[in-house]
Amino acid sequence: MNKKGVMVVLSGFSGSGKGTLMKALLERYPNYALSISCTTREPRPGEVNGREYYFVAQEEFLRMIRENQLMEHACYCGQYYGTPRPYVERQLAEGKDVLLEIDIQGALQIKEKYPDTVLVFVMPPSAEELKNRLCGRGTETEEVIAARLHRAVEEAQDMDRYDYLLVNDDLDQCVALLHGVIQSQHFRTSSQKSTIEEMRKELKSFT
Repeated sequence: MNKKGVMVVLSGFSGSGKGTLMKALLERYPNYALSISCTTREPRPGEVNGREYYFVAQEEFLRMIRENQLMEHACYCGQYYGTPRPYVERQLAEGKDVLLEIDIQGALQIKEKYPDTVLVFVMPPSAEELKNRLCGRGTETEEVIAARLHRAVEEAQDMDRYDYLLVNDDLDQCVALLHGVIQSQHFRTSSQKSTIEEMRKELKSFT
């Protein structure tokens, strides 16, 4: 097996349950690390700085962009989001499979820079269920909900650019599927170059 970790980007419509899915995956399996993004948006009730996000001022975020401290960054509904580079690269080198929850714009940036990244798009079983989940949060105004639904229409245009689509209807089943998808990446020939070369050399020694 490839000892280096796999980088996995999860995207999906707001309200698709990405956060719940990743939390369950981290609780059930030991070899995952969660990348915590930076954002300029205000914390929601119950969110803690350094747990859900690193909440930073816009000036600080722009400084991180200038100093190339982010693997990707994007603007979503008027707020900036980005992935700090050092933590992710360190976890991958230590053999951890790293989960990143970022939007499509950022996901495609990551895929371009790191082609072996696995892109997974998480979606609800129906558009009606998506709307119900957004409304059921009780933390956002009607205007914000409308903006998120409009954004979902735009995001749907790029779903086919992902490696995998997961319908988040049954959480246990979805977690098991996601775990299987990620672990299978360790056996890809593209990630086994050193193992392949070692086997070739050993075989040649017998002839």
